[in-house]
Amino acid sequence: MFVDIKRECNSLSFFQQSMDMKKLLLTQTLPREGLVPVASGFDVDYLVNDQIITELDWVKLGCCEALLPTYTFKVTRQVIDRAPALKIIANFGAGYDHIDVAYARKKGIWVTNSPEAVVEPTAEHTFALMMAVARRIGEMDRKMRSQGSVHICTMGNLGQSLSGKRLGILGLGRIGRAVARRALAFGMKVVYRNRHRISREEEERLHVHYLSQEELLHTADVISLHVPSSTSTHHLIGEAQLRMMKKEAIFINTARGALVDEEALIRALTEGWIWGAGLDVFEHEPQVPSQLLSLDNVVLSPHNGTGTMEARIAMTHYAAENIRRYFAGEEVLSIV
Repeated sequence: MFVDIKRECNSLSFFQQSMDMKKLLLTQTLPREGLVPVASGFDVDYLVNDQIITELDWVKLGCCEALLPTYTFKVTRQVIDRAPALKIIANFGAGYDHIDVAYARKKGIWVTNSPEAVVEPTAEHTFALMMAVARRIGEMDRKMRSQGSVHICTMGNLGQSLSGKRLGILGLGRIGRAVARRALAFGMKVVYRNRHRISREEEERLHVHYLSQEELLHTADVISLHVPSSTSTHHLIGEAQLRMMKKEAIFINTARGALVDEEALIRALTEGWIWGAGLDVFEHEPQVPSQLLSLDNVVLSPHNGTGTMEARIAMTHYAAENIRRYFAGEEVLSIV
């Protein structure tokens, strides 16, 4: 049974502050400090845990003029159709594969994202995973806590040095470049593959070298994935690509899980096609394959590339500023 959205909106205490105030719905609670741009002129409410679980949640959605979703909330056609007042979807984060952008555009709804706020924390996390895999930090930590399972000795527990190694970056966007800067500071050589090659002048400035994907996979000691998720990049890394990599190669994914054929990656890690992997994202989130949980040569984190309080505040602020600017008639910071 469909409810009378206008009547129900007017009955919600959340929406009774002023008829002139815009209705903003967040799909989960976010840092209050980041909501400063919408502190005045907006009624703000939240769903619980990124889910629409009650009729009241559907009413809130139907009333909202601005939606600020996180990546775990799927903005589908059904969601969009149940939000007749919706004018802008201000995504919390850079990736927007959880939003039906084409349908939103068809309905005249703006979609923005927050690319700048995620760059440095994701690059930090990428490099942390790279170091953890290379030096077997997670494995050694677990074994040190289990008495007698590891011994301190000269030629045991050996990992790999990153200095002097070749880092191959697939996707030299904002995050890829931030990772490259860190790699250069560690004495690594950086090669990259992009859909479009950057200028020679910029390559020289960034100290990076362009390779074909095949040559990059064949020659890189570390491969780090930084491309957006789309139909064209689905399973960009599969069995054929994993078999091209060196047996000592380290594979890092802090982008999106669907970029990788997870079953092929599990075989690569289990059968020794590659040295190890650092994974922050998974193909069927929130599920993580049990095989990955049992492997010592993989370091796992829970889609936590931007998982710092500073980053969460910055991402919230960026999305909220996009909303404020849209309703103020100003140029938004980043439109999809």
